[in-house]
Amino acid sequence: MTRQKIGVIGAGTMGNGIAQVFAMHGFAVRLADVSEAALHKGLAAIGNSLARMAKKGSIAEADIAGILARIHPTTRLAELADRDLVVEAATENPTIKEAIFRELGSVVRADAILASNTSSISLTRIAAWVPQPERVVGMHFMNPVPLMQLVEIIRAIQTADHTYQKVFELAVALGKTPVTVKDGPGFVSNRILMPMINEAAFALFENLATAEDIDTVMKLGMNHPIGPLALADLIGLDTCLSIMDILYSEFRDSKYRACPLLAQLVAAGHLGRKSGKGFYHYD
Repeated sequence: MTRQKIGVIGAGTMGNGIAQVFAMHGFAVRLADVSEAALHKGLAAIGNSLARMAKKGSIAEADIAGILARIHPTTRLAELADRDLVVEAATENPTIKEAIFRELGSVVRADAILASNTSSISLTRIAAWVPQPERVVGMHFMNPVPLMQLVEIIRAIQTADHTYQKVFELAVALGKTPVTVKDGPGFVSNRILMPMINEAAFALFENLATAEDIDTVMKLGMNHPIGPLALADLIGLDTCLSIMDILYSEFRDSKYRACPLLAQLVAAGHLGRKSGKGFYHYD
């Protein structure tokens, strides 16, 4: 699939990061979102990310313009009709994703691969929303996409071997390390990570320690590069809550019950770094 045409749906944190990585590796990318404002913000984020990478010497400053020129924004899914692969990175909401995939199924070519960056929703369920469900696969990037090496490749029950193989090879071509995971709620990464974040939220909710001290325990005691509460703010508390709710719904196990503090912060609009306030305050 090297140098084929790529579509990315969603210009938020994950979507713009995915678009950036594809463009950095020479792919022509069409980045879709529902509004011009979201696309403008996403492209600005890509430009800032590339500038930081150039400042650190990771890329040449002269390459930035060429990378940005390979990313073309659109507000119409119909403009993804000629794409060889489309990666959906919209909000972690089953209703929104279903609407996207049902429209995609009537827009793209029958042989186009449809991947989802979902962090918790069943790929088997997603595949059932489109014709030719054997072309659906999970391609779960980590945040921040340009820096993190891991990509979980999730096989739905319907995923064909050739679909899986092409996406696995594509992840390698992007300089990532793909790991194959069976379809299951939260896959591997979020089935382990989100309950840890949720437990840290409970520790704060129960006043066991301050947010700073809880994170320090995990950084210095468990050698984590970032504490779970700071990481939750980076991911987005709304995303964390959504994933916990999906885990709770799928497993029907009380150990996945979201911490009330997490739900309260989301209800208040305190979503972490993207809103300026979460478990911590940000300038």
